[in-house]
Amino acid sequence: MNSTFLKEINTKLAKALDNKNPNALPKMTKVVINYRVTQGRDSREALEAAEKEIIAITGQKPMLTRSKKAISSFKLRQGEPMAYKVTLRGQRMYDFIQKLFHLVLPRLRDFKGMPLTAFDQAGNYNLTIHDQTYFSEVDLNAVNKIRPVQITLGISASSIDDAKMLLSTLGFPFEKTV
Repeated sequence: MNSTFLKEINTKLAKALDNKNPNALPKMTKVVINYRVTQGRDSREALEAAEKEIIAITGQKPMLTRSKKAISSFKLRQGEPMAYKVTLRGQRMYDFIQKLFHLVLPRLRDFKGMPLTAFDQAGNYNLTIHDQTYFSEVDLNAVNKIRPVQITLGISASSIDDAKMLLSTLGFPFEKTV
C-alpha cells in the first residue's frame, strides 16, 4: 500500500469525521494473527506443518506461545505449545489487510458481510476464519487438519464509530443492516 493511497484514505476520513487534525484520525496500528494448534503437545509434525502454513499466510515467522499454567480438566500442562502468533505492522500489515478484505473474506461460504458487533471496548475488531484453506497461499495437498485463524485488527480510534469508519473506508465488507 503506497503513501498516496494512505493520504487518500486520510482525506476521506477527515471529511467524513469533520476533523482537520491528521493526528486525531483513526489509524491501523497492528494486525495480530493467532493460529491455534491443538495437537501441538502430542505431535512435533503438527507443529511444523502449522508453522509452515502460518508463514505462508502472513509472510513472517511466527512466535510459538505456550500454556502459562496447568489445567487438569483440559489435560494441559504448564509450558506445552498451544498456538502460533504473528504481529504485523507497516507495509506487511496493509498488504495482509488488502488480501483479507478483497480475496479471503469474499471467498467465505454464504458470505454476506462481517458483523458490526465484533468490536471490543478499545475499538479493535476481532474475527475468526474457521478454515485456513480460504487463504490461497496454503498448499491444499499439505493440509493435515482444518484449523481456525483468529485475526485482531488493532485500531487507534477515539470511539467505535471512528473505527467502523476507518474499516469501511479501507474497504472492509460489513453486513448490510435492513
